[in-house]
Amino acid sequence: MGHNDPSKIGLILSKQTKYSSSGWVTTVGHKRWPRGLSLRGSTFQFRVRVPADLRQAMGCSHVKRSLRTDSPSLAVRLGQRLAVEIDAMFEGKRRDAGLKYEEGLLASNDNTGFVARTGQSSIASVSSEPAMPSPREEERPAGPTLSAIYQRYLDDPTRRRCARTMLAHQTTRRVVEDVIGASTPVTDITRETCRDLFETLRWLPVNFSKIYSDLSARDAAALGKSDRQVRTINPTNLNAYMARFSSLLNWAVAEEYIGRNPSKGLQLAETVHPQDRRRPFSLQQLQRIFAAPVYTGCKDQEGGYAMPGPVIATGARYFVALIGMLSGARLNEVCQLDVADIRIIDGIACFVITEDSLTGERDKSLKNKASARIVPIHPILLRLNFMDFVEQKRISGARKLFDDLPLGAKGFRSVAYSRWFSRFLVSASANAPLTCFHSFRHGFRDAARNARIERDIVLRLGGWTTGAGESEAADAYGAGYHPRVLYDAIAKIEYPGLDLSHLMQK
Repeated sequence: MGHNDPSKIGLILSKQTKYSSSGWVTTVGHKRWPRGLSLRGSTFQFRVRVPADLRQAMGCSHVKRSLRTDSPSLAVRLGQRLAVEIDAMFEGKRRDAGLKYEEGLLASNDNTGFVARTGQSSIASVSSEPAMPSPREEERPAGPTLSAIYQRYLDDPTRRRCARTMLAHQTTRRVVEDVIGASTPVTDITRETCRDLFETLRWLPVNFSKIYSDLSARDAAALGKSDRQVRTINPTNLNAYMARFSSLLNWAVAEEYIGRNPSKGLQLAETVHPQDRRRPFSLQQLQRIFAAPVYTGCKDQEGGYAMPGPVIATGARYFVALIGMLSGARLNEVCQLDVADIRIIDGIACFVITEDSLTGERDKSLKNKASARIVPIHPILLRLNFMDFVEQKRISGARKLFDDLPLGAKGFRSVAYSRWFSRFLVSASANAPLTCFHSFRHGFRDAARNARIERDIVLRLGGWTTGAGESEAADAYGAGYHPRVLYDAIAKIEYPGLDLSHLMQK
């Protein structure tokens, strides 16, 4: 196979084109690309055989170059330009070797061609078949790697992320770099690359990095696909991985590292209706939770919490679930509260849910901007002497309200409580599919609907965003609802049929 006739390469228009002359295609191991073009993975390559009279002088049998594109039309155009340069190089070699050459094919002095215009070496690699040592020009970097772009994205000071969001991005980054390759130039990430990542994530086992720590993500996914006994991540988590990766690529587009986001729209169709992903606790579950030995008397607050006894629990094991049910707060928002976050504001006792700490510590995080809010303390909590518990913590000099919860490996007290609460539900016979601590938040939303609390007030109490239909500009005006208004609303939250009178007698 000789090198391409540059006057004819332009006839080739797309991957699907049927070529009338078999001399223009190579059919061994490739699709029917123009002569000299081939796909390596999802990237086009250009390969030309060195003429027989030059092989000894050049020490190789072929000249090869990565075109660094997945676009057929662009590859054809780059191939045209490269073919002209290679022809000129061949003629230059003939001239230097004292062989007959064509003067008209030599590169002109006033037109330095593709190399000068792109700033890149025309010959990415020169190799022989079989391989022979030969001179080669150093190839310039193709641009920032995936790892470098990821770091710039996560370090971008114009984006504010809470600790949990940052942790999720870092988890996604590890998987993405494992599958795609940390050193892959971001410009080499194509639609096919993103589909390959998507397919790997479809079969990724739950907690694969812990359970299968000796396997790569791709190998773990292969195991998950072949063994249906292996529990793989659910569609919601898969889509969350892809959404976070897509946000990285959107940022790269905005920063002009790439021209488009090749992962756009790659999401697995949800088979579960959003309302069925988590369910509120049923009345029977709530009755069992608050009639458990933790609330009525247990052996002790450690391993004996599920056995009847004389001890009424205190601290997190007693109050966190009650706060979740009566405030609708997220688990981490409750577990990370400082003692100083319980404040009297305009005569109303409130939870101040914030990332800021009066002591200057930076150990709290919120899901989003709407999460920062004040939530009046429900009258039932007040009757359960919650403020006395807070005062005892203040007198003791404690900084954290629930300092009986240990910090998790990532600095979240909610991790330890979540694990305990899962065991607690089983011990109280209150476990059921699609329910967990977050079910309190779903139940709070239903209780607010049934109490006919104004929607905007409910959104403020729960720290939910108002949604695109609301006027964000209008919401930014003023100081927000008066604590008395919020208290009157939250006092309407009730769970008909749930009797907590036994808690008032402790």
